[in-house]
Amino acid sequence: MVRLPDEAKKTIAEVVPAFVATASKDSRPNVSPKGSLRVLDDEHVAFAEMASPQTLANLRENPQVAVLVFSPDTWGGCRLRGRAEILDSGELVDSFKAQFAPMKMEVHCAVKIAVEEVVMMPPMKGGAQK
Repeated sequence: MVRLPDEAKKTIAEVVPAFVATASKDSRPNVSPKGSLRVLDDEHVAFAEMASPQTLANLRENPQVAVLVFSPDTWGGCRLRGRAEILDSGELVDSFKAQFAPMKMEVHCAVKIAVEEVVMMPPMKGGAQK
């Protein structure tokens, strides 16, 4: 695992949604937006799983995952790669359930990612071209 730099933590906290890429054991890719990505500690991030059955199916077959946190305003962000663990119960799942219950959104499980690589993408001068 690698340590998440403060800049990556800040980006993850500020930019929504993040995009999670997975692949099945036979390499069929899937990308899903996640509005719940959060930093857990210096080496882990997590997201709540609410409506992405293909993401879960892929992670059960192949725990390798990539996460893109990209700001369309600055064209900067970060890319994470790591190994996912699906959690069906516990403190993290309860925390996500409490966060999304007021919005009437059902959290089925949490996905905890042990970060193995972080690539920072510095903002482009002038940000997005309009």
